[in-house]
Amino acid sequence: MQKEKIPYKMLSQDAFSQWLGIEILECEVGRCKVAMTVRKEMLNSMYKAHGGISYSLADTAFGFAANTHGKFAVSIETSINHIAALEEGDYLVAQAIVDIQKTKLGFNVVEVKRGEEVVALFKGVVYRTSKDWEE
Repeated sequence: MQKEKIPYKMLSQDAFSQWLGIEILECEVGRCKVAMTVRKEMLNSMYKAHGGISYSLADTAFGFAANTHGKFAVSIETSINHIAALEEGDYLVAQAIVDIQKTKLGFNVVEVKRGEEVVALFKGVVYRTSKDWEE
């Protein structure tokens, strides 16, 4: 399978990311850019996007980018810094901007933006299994 196509296969099998409304904007080996719009059912009691929304978007970009190396890659540690509150209707773009691969581990940083404003920074570590992605 072409490595750049792996995220499209992953999204087709990912009911949660589909529910979020995530779309893939760009993909290449080691990089993936995804986007979504914050909906009313994603808001918390303060009428701001639940922190899990930007986290989930960033986690999806992270997972897609990490898997473009052709092996099943699974998250073993992640964290996020929420920089700005998000509102209903905000269009968010998450892009894996750092990709460092070692033999079995991968390290990624993802920026989440609303327009040009960085609203969250996500860091993740994956373990790369020996299993290849297949058609």
